[in-house]
Amino acid sequence: MPPDQQRLLRTTYTFGVAALAALVLLMITSFWLVQRTQSTTESVLKARAQRTSLVRLLSTVQDAETGQRGYLLTGEPRYLQPYETAVVEIGKRLAEVRAAFAGSPQDNSEIENIENEIAQKLSELAETIQAFKAAKGSEALDIVKTDRGKDLMDQIRASMGVVFEEVDKNLSEGVEEQRVDAAAARQFSLMAGAFILLTALGAIATIVKYTRQLVAARNELGELNAGLESRVKERTIELQRANEEIQRFAYIVSHDLRAPLVNVMGYTSELEASLETLQALTDDPGFNALANAEATKAAISSDLPESIGFIRTSTQKMDGLIKAILKLSREGQRVLSPERIDLGNFFDSIAGLVQHRVSSAGGEIRIMKPLAIIEGDRLALEQIFGNLVDNAIKYRAKDRPPVVTVRQLSSRWGMIDIVVEDNGRGISAEDKERVFDLFRRAGPQDQQGEGIGLAHVRTLVRRLGGEITMTSELGRGTTFRVTLPTKLIIRGD
Repeated sequence: MPPDQQRLLRTTYTFGVAALAALVLLMITSFWLVQRTQSTTESVLKARAQRTSLVRLLSTVQDAETGQRGYLLTGEPRYLQPYETAVVEIGKRLAEVRAAFAGSPQDNSEIENIENEIAQKLSELAETIQAFKAAKGSEALDIVKTDRGKDLMDQIRASMGVVFEEVDKNLSEGVEEQRVDAAAARQFSLMAGAFILLTALGAIATIVKYTRQLVAARNELGELNAGLESRVKERTIELQRANEEIQRFAYIVSHDLRAPLVNVMGYTSELEASLETLQALTDDPGFNALANAEATKAAISSDLPESIGFIRTSTQKMDGLIKAILKLSREGQRVLSPERIDLGNFFDSIAGLVQHRVSSAGGEIRIMKPLAIIEGDRLALEQIFGNLVDNAIKYRAKDRPPVVTVRQLSSRWGMIDIVVEDNGRGISAEDKERVFDLFRRAGPQDQQGEGIGLAHVRTLVRRLGGEITMTSELGRGTTFRVTLPTKLIIRGD
């Protein structure tokens, strides 16, 4: 990966990790603040409920006292209604106070004290009212004048004042904690948001900068590609021309070489005819009377035939090489003609051409079907696989019948792999590369050939847009793997 891309990735990762860490911290802190605020709110609500219950209790007690005074002053029963209502409600108000202060041990003694004082106050109120109802108004007034009721009411207010003070203190503290928590949450949220925004802006700036560089590089690459395509096209045309020149040169040279070679072969035939005349002459009884007759006779009967045989063998080999060069030259000039080919039927026909040779050797050709249907040049494919199958039979092992297996590997990306495998004598490791070279042969030279078969096969495979590879083990067999496109593409000039 280029350094610029590595730097971009590191910077982007850094910004991303920082933003993620800030976000996680914000979530954790927000959760903590929410929990803290909830706890504080519950405390404030509890304090408010406590204060409200106390206020309502005090108001009810005051209502009872007001009803008592009104009745004692007027003697009219209708003034007792506030008292009677308050007496009924006081029990409910005390229950509300106890419920509001539940879970607050520090206030239990004060609440119990208030309950006792209220009970005494109610007793005092009931005593005066009962006395007044019994036509003992003076006794009721005497009880009032003792200030016992006033003292009890003052004690109730004082006791409630102590509790009010504690509740108001808790309420103030809770409200202050709420304010502090809200301020902290606001400040922290602003700080975290600002940090996340900065990291996002930094990441965006880095990406924008890299994007601009990438666009500039892409534009530059586009310009280079445009120039490269032009140069490649020019070089391709030059290579095509050079290839055509090489092919024409090979054809001309091969053709011109055959002319003197034909002359040599013709003169060799004349020498053989003349040699027959000389050999007939040596049978004449008068020939033995000539000087050096024995040496001349040995030269005519032995030396000259051997030399002529060497000349004929060499000219035949040279003629085969020239024909091979001409064949390669003509193949390079031939225009490929794509057609639909069923490989199953195709290999059946290939096997049929050599079946008699395989049967006579006691071997077999195994075509592993099903095989694909491709679009290719039939003549080129016949030469490729015909040569591979022919070599498998030609270079078979002497101690076992030949077995040639043709199978297809799985297709991929518009390509197909065909494997030709044999159990022949194999190829040594040092000869694995040279077998594809022109006029190079591996192993014992006990079979006829010029060493152009596999070179010709590789040339054809590459012309079809494929590739050929080989694996072999000496004494075990050889496997050729031919990779071909499923659809032949003819490239124009």
